[in-house]
Amino acid sequence: MQEFNWHSTAEDIWDGMAERWSSRSQNMWENGSRKNIVPFMKKHLTKGTVIDIGCGDGYGSHMLKRNGFDVVGVDISEEMIKHANERKIDDSITFNQADVQNLPFSDEMFDAALVVNVVEWTEHPLDVLQELKRVIKPGGMICIGILGPTAGPRAHSYRRLYGEKVICNMVMPWEWQQMAEENGLTYIDGMTVPKQGMHDKDISHFPFELQQALSFMGVSMFKKEGE
Repeated sequence: MQEFNWHSTAEDIWDGMAERWSSRSQNMWENGSRKNIVPFMKKHLTKGTVIDIGCGDGYGSHMLKRNGFDVVGVDISEEMIKHANERKIDDSITFNQADVQNLPFSDEMFDAALVVNVVEWTEHPLDVLQELKRVIKPGGMICIGILGPTAGPRAHSYRRLYGEKVICNMVMPWEWQQMAEENGLTYIDGMTVPKQGMHDKDISHFPFELQQALSFMGVSMFKKEGE
């Protein structure tokens, strides 16, 4: 029986989803679950170099560029990077195939990181946290988007109940926040993305913990304090 290799399995799965993802990404960033993420970034950072981890076909990277940031995109999938380079309309954006757990960049290279729907798809989330801290400058920002409890069912994690190896961890946004704070990051701000169908219902008066429990995705901003 062939030994499970998380990296190659994850790459193969995301390669297979690249075409479908690319057909949907513009709507996600312009009108859907990701439409408020770049404004949330700009609330806390107005300029600098951002590493967009899990950049997919690069649409979010272009939105960051249009909002005044210098951008480097990274994705584990070769096919995603191909789509990103085909979409590229600004040669100042570079796209790299790489694993977030082993980024090919120097220490303290970036002012900020945008990491949307990546942490829960990694083999060792703590390693991801340490790698993010390594490449971000002291005082830099790390914006993390993690699927919330209403995003399921998740086909890529379900088979773990049968003892099978899977590429999706069931990390909740509040679990990541606790781990980040226990490992040297400072929580700055957060927002939630409601489950589709709840957008017309105002839940802003709910306690934030309840908003998280109802969320499709939780988005949090952390700061790497000066060292």
